Amino acid sequence: MSKGLVLILSGASSVGKGDIREALLNDPDMKLFYSISETTRPQRPDEVDGKDYYFVSHNEFAESVKKHELLEYTEFNGYYYGTPKPQIDFLINKGKNVLIEVEAQGVGPIKLNIPEAVAFFVMPEGFEQLEKQVSERYKDDEASIQRRLNKAKMDMEIAPLFKHVVSNADTEAAVAEIKRVFMERLEQRK
Repeated sequence: MSKGLVLILSGASSVGKGDIREALLNDPDMKLFYSISETTRPQRPDEVDGKDYYFVSHNEFAESVKKHELLEYTEFNGYYYGTPKPQIDFLINKGKNVLIEVEAQGVGPIKLNIPEAVAFFVMPEGFEQLEKQVSERYKDDEASIQRRLNKAKMDMEIAPLFKHVVSNADTEAAVAEIKRVFMERLEQRK
């Protein structure tokens, strides 16, 4: 049995990665499994532990780092987020394709561990549009808006390092481009 292929989805905050992720996960041709991240962030009322995230304590997260059980990890707003390595290894060794949604700086560590992974950076239609989306989503927290916009600017500076940069001016077109590249890569591996 051949190993599964990893698709890495990255991009700036509020660029629309969630809509793209859902479309890709629901595409029967791609047969993608979603990688659930670990986080120290408190669980929101609408979130399900083990579906949206694995909600863990700071000590549990530190233990995962110490045992090298995370492919990558990062801190944002005082909370830690990471990609569990055992979960990814299990799925790809069973021949399953895996989608990992991750911050831009997390792509390098994943590619070091899984060089054949295909990484995509999702760019906003324009920075003005991104500012509007972030402001609408986090309207009650000006400090959070500024942190996210500053982070988005830094992430977008990294984008040229990605082999595959996709504009999210049209979500359907972005999904179609990601699918085309990923399916070509799957075909090349046969």
